[in-house]
Amino acid sequence: MKKQKVVLAYSGGLDTSVILKWLIEKGFEVVAFIGDVGQKDDFLKAKEKALKIGASKVYIEDLKREFVTDFIFPAFKANALYEGRYLLGTSIARPVIAKRQIEIAIKENAEYVSHGATGKGNDQVRFELAYYALKPDIKVLAPWKTREFLDTFKGRSDMIDYAEKHNIPVGVSKSKPYSEDDNLLHISHEAGILEDPSVECAEEIYSRTMTPEKAPDKASRINITFKDGIPVRVENLDNGEFKTDPLELFQFLNELGSQHGIGRVDMVENRFIGIKSRGVYETPGGTILHAAHLDIEGIAMDREVMRLRDMLTAKISELIYNGFWFSPEMAFLMSAINKSQEVIDGTVTLKLYKGVAYPVARVSESSLYDKDISSMDKEGGYDQMDSQGFIRVNAIRLMAHHKIMQKKSV
Repeated sequence: MKKQKVVLAYSGGLDTSVILKWLIEKGFEVVAFIGDVGQKDDFLKAKEKALKIGASKVYIEDLKREFVTDFIFPAFKANALYEGRYLLGTSIARPVIAKRQIEIAIKENAEYVSHGATGKGNDQVRFELAYYALKPDIKVLAPWKTREFLDTFKGRSDMIDYAEKHNIPVGVSKSKPYSEDDNLLHISHEAGILEDPSVECAEEIYSRTMTPEKAPDKASRINITFKDGIPVRVENLDNGEFKTDPLELFQFLNELGSQHGIGRVDMVENRFIGIKSRGVYETPGGTILHAAHLDIEGIAMDREVMRLRDMLTAKISELIYNGFWFSPEMAFLMSAINKSQEVIDGTVTLKLYKGVAYPVARVSESSLYDKDISSMDKEGGYDQMDSQGFIRVNAIRLMAHHKIMQKKSV
């Protein structure tokens, strides 16, 4: 009897290595899929491990360029920021991985796909909503929501024991059970001692960014040039080095941000399923890009468009975090975002220093800034006497409200 085939999103880490073996023991033929989204992993070593465990085939797919152009840049055009702090590094990476996984499932004629996300987190939602949106008839094997799997593995310690029993090498231990998600946009740290939000994250946990206190004592200055809200050039003004290729450009921002300790966030957030969780994030290049994009919009975007866009940004951030990248509402909102970015062109100069990226100058061919009108030294093309009527009209409802409140207090 022919075995049923499943494509497993495989990282080579503890969870997916155990799941790979467990699925094989349950009688499935497992095709392992490794999506390269910029994580610092040894993919050939992970492939060897998967084959040794028993995978029938291993795909290693380079998704970095697609990740930058089709996912990171669109999200940053919308200034996506979850709960005002999180730049959505994991959230943005999941749909590009799920997309390629479904493509492989179709190519392999696999009836099932699987992942290693737990039933307590957000990734289960992100992966599975993407699977169903892209291939509605796909079947999902989610071990962490399977009673037999849950009875076998009460936690990470049980998984470590299982891995040792089956001679599966893993990169964690009971003394250091950190869970990390590493990709081109960020690295996240959670689990272990980080589950106590009152405990400060130890410096040795950080791996993407320099300690701000030990960062260079001399600031770096860079230019980021935008076209239609998308970065098209980054130049280091200290040495003239520049990048224009989208992937190289973003990697360059990561290097600069890492050197200056930029992009650290330690927060407690609200997961989609209702659980609060503590995450420590390092997003060096993304933090620089976010600051620059906000700044170029300041000079080139109409005020009322910006106010409406800000309303959309909150919803888009929520949709990305909750796993609705491939939803009709996301497509609808992004069409409005794209329209808002049609004149977001120009160059922002930023200073990078001791954990901070802040704009210090900007120029735009589509600038709405009028120096003569704004100047406090020139009368310009604005009659200041007009302000009297403007203020009186806006004060009508305030005066009426005051009269009502005075009557009530009598």
